[in-house]
Amino acid sequence: MEFFMQKYISSPIWHPCTQHKDHEMLPPILIKSGKGVYLYDSEDRAYIDCISSWWVNLFGHSHPYINSKLQEQAQKLEHVILAGFSHTGIVQYSQRLLQVLNHQFDKCFYADNGSSAIEVALKMSFHKHLILGEKREKFLTLSNSYHGETLGALSVGDVGLYKDTYSPLLFQTLTTPTPYSEDLIPQALEALRGILQKEGANISAFILEPLLQCAGGMKIYSPLYIQEACRLCKDYGIDIIFDEIAVGFGRVGSLFAFEQCGVIPDFLCLSKGITAGYLPLSVVVTHNKIFEVFYDDYESQKAFLHSHSYTGNALAIACANATLDIFENENILEGNKLKREFILSHLQSLREFEIVENIRSLGMIFAFDLCNLPYKRAGFEFYKHALKEGLLLRPLGNTIYFMPPYIINEEEISLVFEGIKRVLTRL
Repeated sequence: MEFFMQKYISSPIWHPCTQHKDHEMLPPILIKSGKGVYLYDSEDRAYIDCISSWWVNLFGHSHPYINSKLQEQAQKLEHVILAGFSHTGIVQYSQRLLQVLNHQFDKCFYADNGSSAIEVALKMSFHKHLILGEKREKFLTLSNSYHGETLGALSVGDVGLYKDTYSPLLFQTLTTPTPYSEDLIPQALEALRGILQKEGANISAFILEPLLQCAGGMKIYSPLYIQEACRLCKDYGIDIIFDEIAVGFGRVGSLFAFEQCGVIPDFLCLSKGITAGYLPLSVVVTHNKIFEVFYDDYESQKAFLHSHSYTGNALAIACANATLDIFENENILEGNKLKREFILSHLQSLREFEIVENIRSLGMIFAFDLCNLPYKRAGFEFYKHALKEGLLLRPLGNTIYFMPPYIINEEEISLVFEGIKRVLTRL
């Protein structure tokens, strides 16, 4: 035991979302290469990346087209400060992004990861209200929500596992119930009305993950609630922030989740799949009516003084442009509809296992929960066995989810579910 403890204490790497004591029994897997849906470790064992490496690798690993565009960009410009300067790639990408958003937004503010995008949107909303003479110091969030792990993003989240330890450092938020079935919508809306009647004038923005709470356990809720809840908030002058960091770029069936909600948010946060997993990038998309509030002489304190050193990095933007190229040229969304039906047929077959419950799906997101097992950490037991089957299926607690790269084919899908069934049988 002491040998293993010393081995992992002496390692130079502190891995994210990890209790390193787990590595006494399951050391980190050293990946040397990736191709398509497969990752290959240092001993040439292959693993199907069933979760798109935390939901980012939309088109798998080492995609030849994105590789070529990244290499091409590296020969021209790797990075330039975005304050007072710009570059052709980011101009092109911004125009294209606004176009695929059906010109329902006007401005793109770039950052370099999802949590940072949330911080930008929160600050913009608060600052905008302040300029307009309103000191709205509170934010409204949904129960069980997750928006990232920087302090502002944690403040507006509601998953205790991530948040509770740091609660003394966080700013005040208000939490309203998330209805996970349509019969709970009236009750949830009534709770929201109560909050708004009491606190509406103090709330800067309502932030939500539209349609699906990912890190909260892959929980799906109705666009009918979203539409009415956002309407109620707008009646109080509250901004709407949609966190589509995980669900954007085709994950929920449409290119963006807001398209299914009947709501145009004031701020739309995008990241993860934006570069198909190649390089860190995020963007907050908003409207001219918000941008114009900040427009004045520098001395007026209206300028939005928020920046990141790697904002709008030229290499990341090249990958983002290549990602849009693939969506446009390969009819990805239509292809995903066919793959979804094939995956669903396999997913439903898991009902034969008594240890599986709450099978659910949305677009290219598929999940089920483990139940009736003697393990303290059933999800972790599943994960360990899945690795032996050559499957990367990192769980969320006892929730097992499948969010594959969009390039996965029927043979690979069948291999995944054959492996899942073998694991369930062993458990």
